[in-house]
Amino acid sequence: MIAVADFPRKMTPEEYLAWEEQQEYRYEYIDGEIIAMTGGSLAHNDIALNLYSLLRPHLKKRGCRINVADVKVQGKANSRYFYPDLVISCHPEDKQAKKWIQYPSTIIEVLSPSTANYDKSRKLKLYRQIPSLQEYILIDSQKVSVEMYQRQTGKMWGYTDYGLDEILTIPSIEFECSVALLYEDAILEDVPEI
Repeated sequence: MIAVADFPRKMTPEEYLAWEEQQEYRYEYIDGEIIAMTGGSLAHNDIALNLYSLLRPHLKKRGCRINVADVKVQGKANSRYFYPDLVISCHPEDKQAKKWIQYPSTIIEVLSPSTANYDKSRKLKLYRQIPSLQEYILIDSQKVSVEMYQRQTGKMWGYTDYGLDEILTIPSIEFECSVALLYEDAILEDVPEI
């Protein structure tokens, strides 16, 4: 989620990295602009944890890592740093990383009302510029809706959406799971009619 806060709006990358280490809250950095992040709803948290719980054993066997919320992703050296809800990397350098992930293969954002437009537009554009990224997945926290953007050839990206009775497939890590499992025990605003 994005929050409004009182802090310097423009910094160099070096200033941002030094300043953010001293902050209580998380801040994204995009080409000099500072964006404050806040916590999500219970449904947001339940969905992120459901997916993490499903992915972790699968990824551990493959030698990959998955991180949740508080891990920074360097989107472009010295100019972009993000905090996605979940990030997956199988790159050898990221397995040893101590500060941030540089080579994400999959980024997942759980949408909240305050972040949905940002995640579907500006972040989509910026994330697609990360050379290692293969999938960008958006999971709605108010209604059952999963969208995946998948790298094709060149600048082409494919799009797939998933409903409640479908299977989410993440090709780069050879993972499949029921969309229903992502929403298990999450209390949504817009409950689908059965």
